Amino acid sequence: MTIAAHTLGCKLNFAETSDTLRRLAAEGHTIVDFREKADIYLINTCTVTAVAEKKCRTAIRQAHRQNPDAQIVVMGCFAQVAADEIRRMPGVTQVLGNESKRLLSYSGEDRTRTFFKIQDGCDYFCTYCAIPYARGRSRSASIEETLCAARRIADSGAKEVVLTGVNTGTFGQSSKQSSNHPFLDLLKGLDQIEGILRYRISSIEPNLLTDDIIDFVAHSRAFLPHFHIPLQAGSDHVLSLMHRRYDTALYRAKLERIKAVMPDACIAADVMAGFNGENEEEFAKVLSFIDSLPISYLHVFTYSDRPGTAALKLGEKVPIPVRHEHTARLLELSEKKHKAFIDSQLGKTRPVLWESTPHSSNQATKQSNNQTMQGWTDNYIRLCRPYDPSIVNTVEQVTITLDNIVGDTE
Repeated sequence: MTIAAHTLGCKLNFAETSDTLRRLAAEGHTIVDFREKADIYLINTCTVTAVAEKKCRTAIRQAHRQNPDAQIVVMGCFAQVAADEIRRMPGVTQVLGNESKRLLSYSGEDRTRTFFKIQDGCDYFCTYCAIPYARGRSRSASIEETLCAARRIADSGAKEVVLTGVNTGTFGQSSKQSSNHPFLDLLKGLDQIEGILRYRISSIEPNLLTDDIIDFVAHSRAFLPHFHIPLQAGSDHVLSLMHRRYDTALYRAKLERIKAVMPDACIAADVMAGFNGENEEEFAKVLSFIDSLPISYLHVFTYSDRPGTAALKLGEKVPIPVRHEHTARLLELSEKKHKAFIDSQLGKTRPVLWESTPHSSNQATKQSNNQTMQGWTDNYIRLCRPYDPSIVNTVEQVTITLDNIVGDTE
């Protein structure tokens, strides 16, 4: 059969979709673009925001228009929490929850960079979040099983691995591991696998980012000076309403520790705009706190009510127009922080892993060549150069200049 897939949401979803398609292709099915006519459409869904759910419905309708006779299989987080609604949509033949997904999976389309799912589920139950209800409790495979999967990734030729999970830092905490520090021990084991040149930790909660982990990354062979540390709110009052497991003082201490041992590290933060209690006084604290931190850029999300979450019972709602205003101001701050980080790196030489996909020069910088290639520095600055197939999937030392910077982040 011909199978087309569409993925919404996080890197974890992309890893799971890719793993599923790889197995289906091995069984003899043909994978086609989602915009093409297919026998089966597989849609991996997200429920983080109302916007994400709207995109899920749109993808289902698109698939049904392209081939009214096709089977439409919907999986993932939105499928888990809204199965009955999805089943009623025209064309949907099967709805799969997250229990159907494998515990270990990895993306495989890009032979340079792979997203590797090492953990699933979450036990934190932050008041705004529906993911624990959609994904279930935190769980992971053993260290050895995870290392075996990483060795398979190494055999595939990928040189960079991004570790993903719902709450990555809780790896091993819910299972009987022989180690008292399973996540750190996993990192040490991964660092020893030959063939993989670089690792990134896609996201880790600040309360789980120990000094031992920071120091290990600073001195490891392959782990890169790049951290994604969710903040969500820069106000202790709002953090307490969210039931986050840290305060602003702890968050600042983690970032200062990173910069003390890795001065050129890139640090990204998730921030939510417009959560309950974020009045103008609290939002001023948010802006001031974030501005004072050595953050490189922000991922900004606008708060939306999630069915079944504790936040629905909290008072002091922020009007939707104010939420959007706060979002816009945080995005402006992110641009300012990112420019400052880029400026701090100009003239420095960093290792870049060059990717295989050629780009038109007008998508990158002012290169005169018809084709360019792109890659990420170890500290997550996207650079380009004239296309040279001989250096695809290799690491090259490159001096960062205004002429070779590509201005996007993921």
